[in-house]
Amino acid sequence: MKWLLITLGILALIAGYSYVTVSNGPIEPLGRLSFVKLANPDMYPGHPDSELLVKYAEERGSKCALVVHFTGSSNYRSYNDSGVYIIEVGFIDTQGNGSINMSQVNYLDSFKVALFGIPDGRYKYMSDGHVYDTYDEMMAHVNELAQEHGQEGPLPLVWHGTVRQDNPILAQGCGFPLYFQILTQTYGIIPAYVYTIKGMLFPYFNNPYRDFELKNYATLQSYYDQGLLNENYKTVNDSYQYNIYKNNQNYD
Repeated sequence: MKWLLITLGILALIAGYSYVTVSNGPIEPLGRLSFVKLANPDMYPGHPDSELLVKYAEERGSKCALVVHFTGSSNYRSYNDSGVYIIEVGFIDTQGNGSINMSQVNYLDSFKVALFGIPDGRYKYMSDGHVYDTYDEMMAHVNELAQEHGQEGPLPLVWHGTVRQDNPILAQGCGFPLYFQILTQTYGIIPAYVYTIKGMLFPYFNNPYRDFELKNYATLQSYYDQGLLNENYKTVNDSYQYNIYKNNQNYD
């Protein structure tokens, strides 16, 4: 009983410290946005995931929101959706393309990242068609966009979370490492742990598409790979966008 009380006390201190630290900061970490892709392109005005992020921002009185991805064929253009400015950033892992499926996850590398954070210089970043070489350059761009579009208070942050292969309950999906890096850089490693775990649970309580996505994830993944979720899927085989998509099968 004594050790249980000590453990609970330590956990309470960690949670309290993390809450106070994050509640006074410039980023409001929400968590994972989605489980699987519902449409292609990934995010655009009127896309279900975009509308959901707009809802989250409006609930918090925010004029902007930040969504992070693995880089793929997109330029990660920021855009306005229903009065909320959606800022998009993708990360490029210079030591690999990220895991394509669960069987290719480098667990030792993931463990090192979880313990020590992202090594300096490992990632590059794509936003609005430009590649940023450093984290500071990327965040300067994000903060400039937020300021230009009237952001007041902390900026809501999500990782997209979509999984193209494997079970989306196990795989955390698109953008997860960058979300963790932003929290680590902004608040330190302990709050990053706490709010990353909290963020994993976020869609189970907030995403209205949760049941549909999880029950139909294999079908949706198959449809995505066949191009059937493309915005213009009826003529998709003749489109430049489809050729770009087919040439980037191993990317988000």
